[in-house]
Amino acid sequence: MRALIDMYQRIGLVPLIIIGLVIGILIGWLLPSVGIALGLLGTLFVGALKAVAPILVFILVMAAVSQHQGQSQVHVKPVLIMYIFGTFLAALTAVVASFAFPTELIGLNTIEAVADQAPPSGLKEVLTTLLMNLVDNPVNAIASANYMGILAWALIIGFALRKASATTRTMVADLSEAISNVVRFVIAFAPIGILGLVANTIAETGFEALASYGRLLAVLLGSMLFIALVVNPIIVAFSIRRNPYPLVFTCLRESGITAFFTRSSAANIPVNMNLAKKLGLHEDTYSVTLPLGATINMAGAAITINVLTLAAAHTLGIPVDFGSALLLSVVATIAATGASGVAGGSLLLIPLACSLFNIPNDIAMQVVAIGFIIGVVQDSAETALNSSTDVLFTAAADPVMKSKTA
Repeated sequence: MRALIDMYQRIGLVPLIIIGLVIGILIGWLLPSVGIALGLLGTLFVGALKAVAPILVFILVMAAVSQHQGQSQVHVKPVLIMYIFGTFLAALTAVVASFAFPTELIGLNTIEAVADQAPPSGLKEVLTTLLMNLVDNPVNAIASANYMGILAWALIIGFALRKASATTRTMVADLSEAISNVVRFVIAFAPIGILGLVANTIAETGFEALASYGRLLAVLLGSMLFIALVVNPIIVAFSIRRNPYPLVFTCLRESGITAFFTRSSAANIPVNMNLAKKLGLHEDTYSVTLPLGATINMAGAAITINVLTLAAAHTLGIPVDFGSALLLSVVATIAATGASGVAGGSLLLIPLACSLFNIPNDIAMQVVAIGFIIGVVQDSAETALNSSTDVLFTAAADPVMKSKTA
């Protein structure tokens, strides 16, 4: 057994994830019944990540703030600027792609709406919910994975602990290290978890359901790839003043792959924390920016909202001028910050965007239903972009990365 564990560690996490991905595809394709059964492994893995993430963020932020020294530098502000700017550029990219490759939604009037989902009634509701999350009960915030509330309470308690005794602060630091070790243990099972997720997804959905929406998916995925491989590297290069692609590919490989299959920015927080530590980033910075990014850094969500909204407008023959498209980009940027960091979180914001073009709510909910049909690919790619960008922008703002030679 010890020999197997040593071999497992020697191979490395990323190669093992790739192996698990290939095996999962083959099992799901050739042995669907086995693939569905293996889905339990994926469910357990994602469940473990979601369970450990809230307590990890709470303790890590609290420990970082309580141990923070006055002369120590944190770099939260530039990361936040990159988050907002990157999301807005993603929204604009989606608009340009939608104009260049107009797409119609097949069977828009025949698809049943998602009746049990309640989209926000307006931008005010999105922002109000976001602000109310800040003052949530701390126990409830941790139990419901409300990261805005978790961050707020962790910061407050962390500042209060700065006046505590050295023994108390040492205990908090030791608790932070202990929960970090738990996270590393959970992440070590990522290859097995991803094998189960992929096998189950391929076995249950196959590829037929996605074929009729190939053009729509092409516009969505093309926009996301453009942001990941062109726009984000330009933003990062401007910050670190050197070739950004080694860092970009590292984040996509070690964060994006896992996020693609967990389909949850929140569940991927422990993975990003582990990567940030591996990159040698400042803990006082990444312990705040990574969980915050899982809530407000939503480039993929902005793309999804705009592409599906403009596709609905095109299908219904509604003309969209430049001013309306620009307003849509601003609304999508703001609304995306309120997208839930769970699978399908951005889709319920589509009715809000559709209201700009007077698209009836029942039609907008049919668009949401189409989003769920293609969600096995769309939401996976969206989460991979969102989550990998969290750690990418955090690294780009850190002096550790700026000081490294290309």
